[in-house]
Amino acid sequence: MKAVVFDNGLKLETNYPKPTPQKGEALIKVNTIGICNTDYEITKGYMGYKGILGHEFTGVVVEINDENKSLLNKRVVGEINCGCGDCEWCAQGLERHCPNRSTLGIWQREGCFAEYVCLPVKNLLEIPENVSDDEAVFVEPLAAALEILEQVHIPPYKRVAVLGDGKLGLMIALALNAAGLDVVLIGKHENKLQIAKNQGVKTKLLADVEIKKEFDFVVEATGSISGFETSLALTKPRGTLILKSTIAASKEFNFAPVVVDEITIVGSRCGQFAPALRLLESKRIDVKPLISDIFDLDDSIAAFERNKDKSSIKVIVKVK
Repeated sequence: MKAVVFDNGLKLETNYPKPTPQKGEALIKVNTIGICNTDYEITKGYMGYKGILGHEFTGVVVEINDENKSLLNKRVVGEINCGCGDCEWCAQGLERHCPNRSTLGIWQREGCFAEYVCLPVKNLLEIPENVSDDEAVFVEPLAAALEILEQVHIPPYKRVAVLGDGKLGLMIALALNAAGLDVVLIGKHENKLQIAKNQGVKTKLLADVEIKKEFDFVVEATGSISGFETSLALTKPRGTLILKSTIAASKEFNFAPVVVDEITIVGSRCGQFAPALRLLESKRIDVKPLISDIFDLDDSIAAFERNKDKSSIKVIVKVK
């Protein structure tokens, strides 16, 4: 099969071995793939991963190695973390924290940037009929946005700022706005902010923002040191700073304001897919304007190059 493989470089393989579903797994014929910034970070050495990239996909189940065959021939998306099933985290439904987990296209499990992919049947969710593949491919990042509401209770009268107008920041702002919260999206790009503004989200250019402690909750989604520092400066005393992007740098952080202002810091990563699918099914948000470009699988390397361009938001790939 065709597959996009990272191994000391990114390349499109045309004769890669087709996966075989193990006990409890399904084989999925991939339809649509989303490129995530995590994929890009992997090509720079993140997690030390080698193999097929990709963890955002839609597809059709073509084979099931399990007694439960209810999803056969169904359109599906798949939770990306595969837990051991035996630990306390898995028992709580928190496979994303299982110490023995594998993660699709990120850690010890071949990804979805291919014609076929395998995942446990229990990880799969059927896509509602009124949700297109172009919408459903956003389920994983949308689930990550909704994870905030699982971790933190945000009263509707509290003020929320989302810092960063990339695809993650946009998804978070749209999700929190759909939940009825008082949210403002702050970013550097008027065209990207306009996508959120068109769906009723309040927006501000960073250059026009007075940096002062005026928000009860601040979500950092810039992925930069300066973004973290600005987010901290916008958080009220006893407020909550939610970190949605991993920030790794040699620069030292000044955590004194965290102590002085008694700020709570919450790390937030993956989320559950079912709420994200329901949000898409209800049409309370429209993710299609986030799509910058659509490529064929044969042009995947060009798609990854396009994803590096700061003018792009979401690049997706179609498998014929």
